[in-house]
Amino acid sequence: MPYWTVGDITVHRIDETPLPSGTGPWLLPDATADVVSRHDWLRPDFADHEGVLRLDSHSFALTVDGLRVLVDTGIGNGKTRANPAWHDLRTDYLRRLAAAGFAPDSVDLVILTHLHTDHVGWNTREVDGTWVPTFPHARYVTSRAERDFWAAQDMDEPRKQMFRDSVHPVEDAGLLDLVDVPPHGAEVAPGLRLVPAPGHTPGQVTVEVSSRGETAVITGDLIHHPVQLPHPHIGSCVDIDPEQAEASRRALLSALADTDTLVLGTHFPEPTSGRVTSHDGAYRLTPVPPTRRAA
Repeated sequence: MPYWTVGDITVHRIDETPLPSGTGPWLLPDATADVVSRHDWLRPDFADHEGVLRLDSHSFALTVDGLRVLVDTGIGNGKTRANPAWHDLRTDYLRRLAAAGFAPDSVDLVILTHLHTDHVGWNTREVDGTWVPTFPHARYVTSRAERDFWAAQDMDEPRKQMFRDSVHPVEDAGLLDLVDVPPHGAEVAPGLRLVPAPGHTPGQVTVEVSSRGETAVITGDLIHHPVQLPHPHIGSCVDIDPEQAEASRRALLSALADTDTLVLGTHFPEPTSGRVTSHDGAYRLTPVPPTRRAA
């Protein structure tokens, strides 16, 4: 079971599934093999020797001020999805979550960095043909700007389906809390702050974890992959506002460069975490591998 310590807080990585090799060229089309090959430090962990990016789907679980917290909930099992890599998954995610000490009934707070399909899937699970909240005693939290944006959109059918099976059941159960997130961020528990990171979606947030003078940042999709550190202009094909996404990314990297803040990438493959280091006029990730305990 992989984890990192931030002061008195232990942050667990809850693995769902590696994403297929075709994900990188689709998601970050400007991160070509030629671009990747310029950075030896990306291989072999973050890219293979042919320059194909490695990406994962996972969550982070931690306990803060007595609250048992889950950040993002992955793709989910048994869901109808247009992306074949996400369609009708059958993973042991919930077993892994429980093995880390976070049985679904024990979770108090679920933070959703944004409302995309691969971040909300385990919000719900199917029981007797009905999608019900996976974490029935939790408050599910996302930014008000995020929910308001999607409420105003004329969504295509795949996205409507995602809201029907993974967002609406949580809302219908009265479990979704919308948080106003000002520029300086919003504290949702002592040592746990939501910080605006717009661009990929209008209401996306990163999650800042602080304890005893130590800090970590969970990226959401502000940074999909470490290749974006030396190339902050590389954006995702699904960024709603690419210019704003780049500006948000550059601001975060500048703030974190050459500090002790731990970066936890929501889609970064093993070793998943590191520190932002100035390098050749830009940045690179200096990995901080997790500690492991037996499951």
